[in-house]
Amino acid sequence: MKCSLCRCLISKVEVQGFIERCMTGVGTKQHHARSLAEVLVEGDHRGHYSHGLNRMDMYVKDIQTGICAKDGEPVVEKESAATALVDGKNLLGPVVGNFCMNLAIKKAKEAGIGWVVAHGSNHYGIAGYYSMQALKENMIGMSFTNTSPLVVPTRGKDCTLGTNPISVAAPAKDGDSFVLDMATSAVALGKVELHERRGDTIPEGWGCDAQGKLTTDPKRVLSGGGLVPIGGSEATGGYKGYGLGMMVEVFCGILAGAQYSNHVRTWKVTDRVANLGQCFVAINPENFAPGFADRMSDLLSIQREMEPADPSCPVLAAGDPERMNMKKCEEMGGIPYHINVVNYMNECAKRVGVSPLLPCDNLISN
Repeated sequence: MKCSLCRCLISKVEVQGFIERCMTGVGTKQHHARSLAEVLVEGDHRGHYSHGLNRMDMYVKDIQTGICAKDGEPVVEKESAATALVDGKNLLGPVVGNFCMNLAIKKAKEAGIGWVVAHGSNHYGIAGYYSMQALKENMIGMSFTNTSPLVVPTRGKDCTLGTNPISVAAPAKDGDSFVLDMATSAVALGKVELHERRGDTIPEGWGCDAQGKLTTDPKRVLSGGGLVPIGGSEATGGYKGYGLGMMVEVFCGILAGAQYSNHVRTWKVTDRVANLGQCFVAINPENFAPGFADRMSDLLSIQREMEPADPSCPVLAAGDPERMNMKKCEEMGGIPYHINVVNYMNECAKRVGVSPLLPCDNLISN
């Protein structure tokens, strides 16, 4: 088996323990390290590899350099029965995210809705991790974050918006749910980087060059260009994706008094604190029309049970591809990681004196 094609099967418990050891190895509090590890492993388990173990070295570096705080806890600065403004104290994003989502759920139990925004936060992993916490309480959850500017607005040439994700999770019957978790850019930056590394062209509508013109050359996107909003060009509705990216910015940077738009630091340039804005919402359906979960299940069934255009590709609802990925991981007995990612993270762990490393013995072919 050629090792460039190898993947390593590693259990969730092993990956989580490894991330926790790496983070505590650079001085992170144990419960903060656990919060981060849980989010990253959940990202991989759901198939969003760009937001999992693959990103661990970024968090290690943020703590090592002191650009992200390791001491303290988030603080509520202002609140009402249904709202709160939180200072994330520049802590790890998942620490801030969990604090805010728990607070939103607590308020929704009492007031029917909880709307919590935070400033002074950092990269928090997959947005869906937070919206899905509301499902455990049979509530609707929403989560939004702004990010470093990587997206060029419709008719523009400069990156002035982040990939600004939106996540909405709604419970249905018997543990079923609708889980939307999407960037407001056409694709994530990692997908463009991957094509560039492989020497492939990218589909039209993913990114533009330094002049703001759509391009299929990933190099042009990565050197002076940028990602484009969902919808691509103006003619194909890109202004709608642009509008959604702006909406996220309203809920996050603007409402929370955090950095926003091109005031947010450049991606991967950690010369100053991120001060990201984030928004967390919980809504209790019990405060509205009865029978929410039944109608939700019917809505999902209408889509899933229709005759598909291609018999080999059934119609799915948001959250279904992730569920399928998780089922596959369960059947395989672990999460399959590319051997290069495992080796890279093990090197990162060695540099901070962490052991044991991730196991590389359970190899499977792609």
